[in-house]
Amino acid sequence: MEKKKIMVVDDEPDIREILQFNLENAGYEVVPASSAETALELCDQDVDLILLDVMMEGMSGFKMAEVLRKERRSQIPVIFLTARSAENDLLTGFSAGGDDYISKPFSINEVLARVKAVLKRSTAIRQEKPLEQIVLGKLRIDVARKMVYVDGVAVVLPKKELEILTLLASHPGRIYSREEMISELWEDAPYVLDRTVDVHIARIRSKLGVCKSYLTNRSGYGYSMNAEE
Repeated sequence: MEKKKIMVVDDEPDIREILQFNLENAGYEVVPASSAETALELCDQDVDLILLDVMMEGMSGFKMAEVLRKERRSQIPVIFLTARSAENDLLTGFSAGGDDYISKPFSINEVLARVKAVLKRSTAIRQEKPLEQIVLGKLRIDVARKMVYVDGVAVVLPKKELEILTLLASHPGRIYSREEMISELWEDAPYVLDRTVDVHIARIRSKLGVCKSYLTNRSGYGYSMNAEE
């Protein structure tokens, strides 16, 4: 069974190390980050949950959560870590898109229990509610009806192009290599070349109109989608 990946975001090295050590002992893979800015860059990885400190130098944890939810349309579960526990802070955390809240100082057993509970809940939600609509800026994909709309206008895409677009748009900001796309979308044709992916991507981009800039290529890594504000 593949390990769940937890991102730990805290500007205090001691706390990061304690959390990483105990989470790894509990069977999780850990991605440490010393700032919200670094964490947003690392979120291109396939992270299952984020433990996020609220009070940090630079961007706060609340602001990072807002960026994930509003700009990137990310649904990665977030548990806030904070020394503050006032009611207003709790409300701010939940309105920013937090799934749970742990006050410092905390016990490791509490952290592990909260992580397990939030992961279980988020997995159940994904299983119960299959994705039907993807909205990314001016792009909307009606997954159930296999339709794409750019700024409200329907765009017809062949099956494979729609599959590629849906894969990228359903994970905003995540970079997919050509090999990953081939593995996920061409399971019955293992000898597909990287060039085939590039051709499909070029065709998709040519049909996206005002949304074509959402689909980007990071040289040496692969393709991703992000709506521009």
